[in-house]
Amino acid sequence: MCSLVDEQLASALQCIYKEDIDLAEKVIKLDDKVDRYDTKISESCQKIFALNKPVSSDLRLLMAAPIINYNLERIGDIAVNLCENFLLKKKKPSFFDRIKFVDMASIVQEMLKNSIDSYIRMDVGLAKKVIVSDKILDRLNVENHNLIIDVMKENSDNIEEAVAYLVMCRQLERIGDHACNVAEEVFFISEGRAIKHNYGRIFPKENVVESTEKTED
Repeated sequence: MCSLVDEQLASALQCIYKEDIDLAEKVIKLDDKVDRYDTKISESCQKIFALNKPVSSDLRLLMAAPIINYNLERIGDIAVNLCENFLLKKKKPSFFDRIKFVDMASIVQEMLKNSIDSYIRMDVGLAKKVIVSDKILDRLNVENHNLIIDVMKENSDNIEEAVAYLVMCRQLERIGDHACNVAEEVFFISEGRAIKHNYGRIFPKENVVESTEKTED
């Protein structure tokens, strides 16, 4: 499931960069497979809980797995949303190079990759890197919002596409939030501590937000 979601995001971004309609449609079709994994993983976790009564680190893993599963599935959904927004016009807008979409997408891809790798390796150092990166992404999102507002003010003909890219960039920021949620669960599985709401205490030397509790879109 991690590999599929990583592929979905990478392909969604490439379909926008290359204006590739076929690739966009491939991402959308792939979502059914991700959803099947989502259901299968949830059912497997329930069976293991019922039959094996896990304890200690095994229990933490089984508690965290559905949360990680949920966040991966949501990232897949957002990749689909990016493609659906792209297909409305089937090309990049004239102002594309002026906004921070590519910069945000690059950080988001790295955050997703690192969150997945941190889970596979149980690497809290890599999980920490994901969380610290989220502050950079949030700043870029604010800068980008202002740039897109300027684009709309300069030319009212850009409003429709500008609004679409406001939404798409917000969706990129949400992927970063979901990647952070996965990273939080790596801390929980590996060290048995919940770091949500406690970033300031856990990472006192890093400039990260005190809390990045994520809510459903």
